[in-house]
Amino acid sequence: MPVVFLNRTDARPSGFAPSAVAIGNFDGVHRGHLSLIAAAGRWSKQVGGPAVAVTFDPPPYQVLFPNSPMRPPLTAMNERVRLLHEAGADHIAVLKTSPELLALTPEDFFHEVIRGQLGAMAVVEGFNFRFGVNRTGSNSTLKRLCEASGLAFEEVPPLKWDFEPISSSRVRTALVSGDVSLAKDLLGRRYAIAGTVVRGAERGRTLGFPTANLADVATVLPGNGVYAVRAIVNGTTWPAAANIGPNPTFGEAAQKIEVHLIGFAGDLYGSTLTVEFTTKLRDTRPFAGVHELTEQLKRDIEAARSATG
Repeated sequence: MPVVFLNRTDARPSGFAPSAVAIGNFDGVHRGHLSLIAAAGRWSKQVGGPAVAVTFDPPPYQVLFPNSPMRPPLTAMNERVRLLHEAGADHIAVLKTSPELLALTPEDFFHEVIRGQLGAMAVVEGFNFRFGVNRTGSNSTLKRLCEASGLAFEEVPPLKWDFEPISSSRVRTALVSGDVSLAKDLLGRRYAIAGTVVRGAERGRTLGFPTANLADVATVLPGNGVYAVRAIVNGTTWPAAANIGPNPTFGEAAQKIEVHLIGFAGDLYGSTLTVEFTTKLRDTRPFAGVHELTEQLKRDIEAARSATG
């Protein structure tokens, strides 16, 4: 049972107790999250049950602040589940975020969810974990409740990169600024997006550089620019160059995601394309004309081939 979706009143899933539990949003499943899952795995062996990663859908802020702007996640839920499972979680519990769940006191959340639904005998959390109504519960609260109920508790210290804690917000900031190399360091893998290939203006084809235009990307986009990437379609990986942003040379202001698969020939329309970012090559900028743009595209493709080969 790699993943189970739980409403607040659902019974404990079969095989959960006695479990070692780590709770969090786990957006991005970065290297700090991996250290939590590793700790839960160690505790699971001591308590003789599964390691359970617990996340929320939708993110709690969307329920608490329904009129706030929607922020795309770093990982879609199916990808988050896959990554948590690969990290060593035996089960992933996705809690349905509701006003009733968020209104629970820390004590009620502990007894009803952590002990009741999840069957925890060990709890592992990061240094900044908060829980319960208005985030009034802290790790000191959780430690006290665990000790009183005979549960083990471990607070995992922050994992740092360049002397700063790794966090989902730090990954997001790096991506929005176009620093996909830093995002890779924080995540422990290349950041990836996925979308459906749709028809575009087909201008790249007329220039000799056909591109796959992506739509329906549900996760955070790196900042505008040209990137060296790896493109994965139908189980095959291709070196590629990707442009995110407008096309100022042709007076187009709309943001696009265009990917040129180096060496590929064929029809991708309707296919799902995954794009893994390696490094940023340059900023988006206008060119004096088609010839200047074409020469730059040649340089971009060679740079992408070198960076991803």
